Amino acid sequence: MTIAWITLASGHDVELTGLEISATYGGMLEGYPCAPVNDRLLASSAKRRESAYWSPPVHVVEPPRRYPEPESRAGSGSGRLAFGPVEILPAVYCRADFCGSRIDEELDDVLFRSYLTVVWFQEDLASPIAEFVTAAVSDLAWDRLAEDREL
Repeated sequence: MTIAWITLASGHDVELTGLEISATYGGMLEGYPCAPVNDRLLASSAKRRESAYWSPPVHVVEPPRRYPEPESRAGSGSGRLAFGPVEILPAVYCRADFCGSRIDEELDDVLFRSYLTVVWFQEDLASPIAEFVTAAVSDLAWDRLAEDREL
C-alpha cells in the first residue's frame, strides 16, 4: 500500500511503502547515550533485515551528534564517565521503505522496480508524515543507493 508519493530533488518519484517510528533510545535499560552506543545503533540500523526471500539495501542518513556537557568532550572531565562523554542523537528514529521505477535502463520497466530502505533521525514529529519524510530523503542519490529487483 502506498503511504505517500515523494519526488526527490533528482526528479525521481518514489513511493513510501512502509514507515517505522520509535524513540531513538527506547528500550535502553542501562548505561547512557555515548559514542560506542550510538556507533552500534547506527551499524545495526545499516544492516539489511533478515528475510527468507530478499530485503532491500539500507542507507543511513548520518545524524547530528550533540554533547550536552561540552567540558567533557574537550577532555577536561572525560574520565568521569566509563564510556566517554554523553553523546545524544536526535530523539526520533525513523526507518522507511521506498519503491521506485527501475534504475537500469536495460531492464524491462514493467517487470522491475528499484527498492531502498532509509534510516534517519529527527528531533520531533511536529510536521505531517509526507513533509518530514520528504525533508529526510529528498537529496538521496537514488540511482546509486537503490537496487533493482524483479517483481
